[in-house]
Amino acid sequence: MEMQPPLSALRIQQEVQLRFLSPSDIEEVKTLCREWFPIEYPDYWYTDITSSPRFYSLAATHYSRIIGLVVAELRPQEKLNKEDGDILASHFPPHTQLAYILSLGVVGDFRRNGIASLLLDSLLSYLTSKERSNCKAVYLHVLSTNTVALRFYERRKFRRHLFLPYYYAIGGKARDGYSVSQEIKESSSDLSVEEECESSFAFSFNLVFNER
Repeated sequence: MEMQPPLSALRIQQEVQLRFLSPSDIEEVKTLCREWFPIEYPDYWYTDITSSPRFYSLAATHYSRIIGLVVAELRPQEKLNKEDGDILASHFPPHTQLAYILSLGVVGDFRRNGIASLLLDSLLSYLTSKERSNCKAVYLHVLSTNTVALRFYERRKFRRHLFLPYYYAIGGKARDGYSVSQEIKESSSDLSVEEECESSFAFSFNLVFNER
């Protein structure tokens, strides 16, 4: 029997729906994270990202199945970790906000279809609204060896801000990372959907970036 060609990226994007996470998604999100990551995250983290208004937690669904998600949190500059404290220039006041991407991921059989870019664009659109005019940058952390993810973010106008030696502890071994950031502009309309990276999942708690 002749194999049918895969669905086109455009068709998949037309079938994808975006919605915010809710507490009823916890088990499904846990399953995804356990598939993507070698460590166990505490239950309260899942409760927080699916119920707390502190988080921007958006899911991409395909016929009700969660196929991708992005989770971010707004943080004032004065409360950033030391390694992230100089992402913004010193002239910005301490209460200036930055958006921290805790999670951006897509299931394996839907990668390279623009889903990660769709989720990232939605987040950037949210951050550039008038209600969040005090947010001046978005950032995340990435394993230094995850060149696919780094290329994805660099195509999306992020830049490597700081090399972070021994930033992660994975499988009992210290691993290096990068902080990656982008200044927030007034409009994100120039950010088109590009080819999605093969493994685009940044997860912070301490952050691990999936390598596949």
